[in-house]
Amino acid sequence: MASTRTLDREFGKRVRKLRQERGLTQEALAEKSALSVDAVRRVEQGAFSPTLKTIRKLALGLSVSLQTLFRSFERRRHQLLDELCDFLDTRSRQDIRLVWRVIRAVFGRSSEPIDQSG
Repeated sequence: MASTRTLDREFGKRVRKLRQERGLTQEALAEKSALSVDAVRRVEQGAFSPTLKTIRKLALGLSVSLQTLFRSFERRRHQLLDELCDFLDTRSRQDIRLVWRVIRAVFGRSSEPIDQSG
């Protein structure tokens, strides 16, 4: 099992990566998360173990689920798929049905499993 310090660093890398992918500065993430800039900076540096409350705020600021935020520790599904699921969670049933129809139209109606390794 990885040490707490190693987990803190890995979690910080994950937060930084998600923040940068969204084009957010540390200041913007702090504002969206109702956290101080120093707290965001320290999390990203792995300088401390954030509380569950802080982790929830970061997830909200990044617009991801807690599951997606921690996904890098599990390595089961592709990150983009997790983020797509998070996005679809915010949409109406009608929108989700439309997306499903588009996916089926683009990729066919095959029921073959999706390769989740990449």
